[in-house]
Amino acid sequence: MDDLLQQAATILSRSRRLVVLTGAGMSKESGIPTFRDARDGLWAQYDPMQLATMRGFQSNPELVWRWYQYRFGLLTSCTPNPGHHAIAELERRLPHVVVITQNVDGLHAAAGSSTVLEIHGSIRRYKCLAGHRNLAMDDLAGQDAIPPRCPRPGCTALVRPDVVWFGETLDVDLLHWAVAESETCDAMLIVGTSGVVQPAASLPYSAWNHRARLVEVNPEPSELTPLAHLYLQGRAGEILPQILSRMALP
Repeated sequence: MDDLLQQAATILSRSRRLVVLTGAGMSKESGIPTFRDARDGLWAQYDPMQLATMRGFQSNPELVWRWYQYRFGLLTSCTPNPGHHAIAELERRLPHVVVITQNVDGLHAAAGSSTVLEIHGSIRRYKCLAGHRNLAMDDLAGQDAIPPRCPRPGCTALVRPDVVWFGETLDVDLLHWAVAESETCDAMLIVGTSGVVQPAASLPYSAWNHRARLVEVNPEPSELTPLAHLYLQGRAGEILPQILSRMALP
């Protein structure tokens, strides 16, 4: 393992354009259940199509709102783990680092990463069905309605979490940005993703096709492991700080 850690450190140290792609495994180390894990107890009786689709929201907006408030509540006691902080430190050491994440928890930004492409949205932001976006919880304060209504002048549309639900497309501009970064990077660090959710799972292939070096950190092999030049088996919070400690300081 020590040899693999040093090889990974060398690849990252030499990078001039690094992309970090993260998935649910990254956040699970901070105590945040995956979507599937969070559907236990009271929520086990509900199908994902009831909780994470536009049809489900239109059918029972109160149920969906309460589900996401439950998930948001899980975040209140969660903080970035050492893996998040190691990724943020990479940004201070390398010329260009972009984080592309499938997670909706905002922990990369909380750890200090400044360029984070949240391609599946954020549970910390809201939007209304009429198209008003970038609404924060403070904007909804004082409302008793569940879900609340849009606070923008002249708008009373229902408010929903600003996340990508099943059957919805990703933000086109954000996706184009993510693809462009993947096609122009010289190294990609893949952390905690299964590599099965599209279109995020295609980004490492774009990087590989453009001759980038791929380093994967995961507790178990993923669909992307055969593509990686290096695979380091373990938790991000343990492996990434070790890689960082072996990198040459700028």
